[in-house]
Amino acid sequence: MNIRITGSGSYIPNRVVTNADFAKHLFLDDDGTPLSYTNEVVTEKFKQITGIEERRYVEENLLTSDIAYFAAQKAIEDAKIDPETLDYIIFAHNFGNVKDGAIQTDILPSLASRVKHSLKIKNPKCVAYDILFGCPGWVEGVIQAQAYIKAGMAKRCLVIGAETLSRVVDPHDRDSMIYSDGAGASIIEATEDEGGILAHETASYTFEEAYFLFFGNSFNKDHDPDVRYIKMYGRKIYEFALSRVPQAMKECLEKSGVSIDNVKKILIHQANEKMDEAIVQRFYKLHGKSVPEKVMPMSIHTLGNSSVATIPTLYDLLIKGQLEDQGLNKGDIVIFASVGAGMNINAFVYQI
Repeated sequence: MNIRITGSGSYIPNRVVTNADFAKHLFLDDDGTPLSYTNEVVTEKFKQITGIEERRYVEENLLTSDIAYFAAQKAIEDAKIDPETLDYIIFAHNFGNVKDGAIQTDILPSLASRVKHSLKIKNPKCVAYDILFGCPGWVEGVIQAQAYIKAGMAKRCLVIGAETLSRVVDPHDRDSMIYSDGAGASIIEATEDEGGILAHETASYTFEEAYFLFFGNSFNKDHDPDVRYIKMYGRKIYEFALSRVPQAMKECLEKSGVSIDNVKKILIHQANEKMDEAIVQRFYKLHGKSVPEKVMPMSIHTLGNSSVATIPTLYDLLIKGQLEDQGLNKGDIVIFASVGAGMNINAFVYQI
């Protein structure tokens, strides 16, 4: 028995927001004072560091659970399964449903329950629940699905990662340009086919790192202090990721028994192009190797950072041949890796 991704789907919102669209924003420092340079300079520096040129936002009438349902439908169709045969629906997100213009999150009922309802699944033994694990949530959902299958508690699971970060960002914080919306979903099941998940690794660093990402007040001191937005200590996150993620990937690869020379692709959370490049370079340096060409496909340039949705969306685009000059082939060894709020890191080695 091998545990494989047998179907995938994603939902990429239609609304494109370019860096130029931030030209009229009033960006402030954390002390509330205006930045000392123009927005043109801000966006150019931003692009150089993150690689992001544009991102996607959902339409006003859509919620996180809606776009998750769209991605789940596609994954179910791709896997050619009856949704009634699903044993678990595991939904990774961080902020629940936030209506356009609202200041309150809605996670009652759970978003997984809402997706199950939308899929019209009647089977009560299809267990639906949410996980909050920062950006690594979808990867962790896959690891949990694998555990259920290995334990004999499940044969088939639906794992979703979806987020509408555009509704929880401070418009006066230049970091708000990083975030985007999107959804990705995968069917994980036991099969007789070769390959699948070969090893995994997960860790939570909370002693000093717990609040590197947090909910905080707007940089605009005139805003309601009871309204909170996603905030981060970018430099601390960068240093943490660079020191911890390559080592976790190395340990995971060692568990798998696969040589680094056989790794074809690394699907890393699309957080920041320069950070991701540095992580992969450090990973290969730990093995005394140089980074192979095209080993790290990227979607962040046009899709931004949609948190838990970045990796399943990237996988879906790759497996369906929708990324130019990139793809996945039968037998390829792939490392999935992520880092995010918690601070959590995780990875798994997978053979296509």
